Amino acid sequence: MKINNAQQAVDDWIKKHGVRYFNELTNMAQLTEEVGEVARIIARRYGEQSEKESDKSKDLGEELADVLFVVLCLANQTSIDLQQAFDKKLQLKSKRDHDRHHNNKKLK
Repeated sequence: MKINNAQQAVDDWIKKHGVRYFNELTNMAQLTEEVGEVARIIARRYGEQSEKESDKSKDLGEELADVLFVVLCLANQTSIDLQQAFDKKLQLKSKRDHDRHHNNKKLK
C-alpha cells in the first residue's frame, strides 16, 4: 500500500469509527506513548534488559503499526502529503549518504 493510500485509509477509519481526530497535541502524546511501547519491547527483547513474563506476548509489529497509525493521523490533520515528504526525504538521504555508510569503519 502506498503511503497516500494508507493516509486515506486512516482518514476513512476516523470518519467511520471515530468522532473526529484527536487534536494535534493529544496525538503527539499518543505517539510518544506508542513509541515508548516499541522501545520497551526492543530494550527487553533485543537489548540487555531481561524480558518480563508479561512482556513476552507483546507483538512488536502491532506496536509499530500503532506508531504508524498515529503518524498518519498527524499527517492528515496537518495537511502533509506523507508520500511526497517521504519520497523527498529518501532522495535527500540517498544523495547525502551515498558513500557515508560504506566508508564507516564501524559498520564493517
